[in-house]
Amino acid sequence: MKAGSGIPVWIVALLAALCLIMLAWTTFGFVVPFKHETGQAVLDTYFAGYDESAVFHMQKLLDENETATKLLRAMYFGPELIFPALLTALLFFVFVALGPVGSWFGRSAHPLVAKAIYLLPFIYGIADYAENISSLIAFGDGASTHLATHLLPWMTRLKFASLAICVIVIARLAIARWLSPRED
Repeated sequence: MKAGSGIPVWIVALLAALCLIMLAWTTFGFVVPFKHETGQAVLDTYFAGYDESAVFHMQKLLDENETATKLLRAMYFGPELIFPALLTALLFFVFVALGPVGSWFGRSAHPLVAKAIYLLPFIYGIADYAENISSLIAFGDGASTHLATHLLPWMTRLKFASLAICVIVIARLAIARWLSPRED
């Protein structure tokens, strides 16, 4: 099976390297210091999700700790402005580099399936930015704090669910490509 796109591997590798740099900046520049300052993890790192009580607990913690509030805001206005876009681009380019959707499964796929698969990285990106905006609102003093408090856990779940689906689809396609007979 032959890849169907003209996207050079170095672009995908560059995006992957930039994602790792941004992840390291977020982790070692903000997440680890936040945990050291508060003894609590940033809600963005709860892969299994959380409920509204965790958001209320974080609001209370941030109200009492100005340094933690500054760290969280700096994270959202720093690497978290760039990382979701980079990871979205990386996931999309990997899908495109794997070739047309019809060749992924060995039979023609419905056009809506192709569009849905190519939309997965963008669902992740939108959910990650929505989570970041919800966090800024929920941990602020605005009128929409209550709504953001209820939305925040759902945005985190949607972010990680769409990311997990993207990784599963990529792994499945990579394994299928590796196991398929080579066409010369």
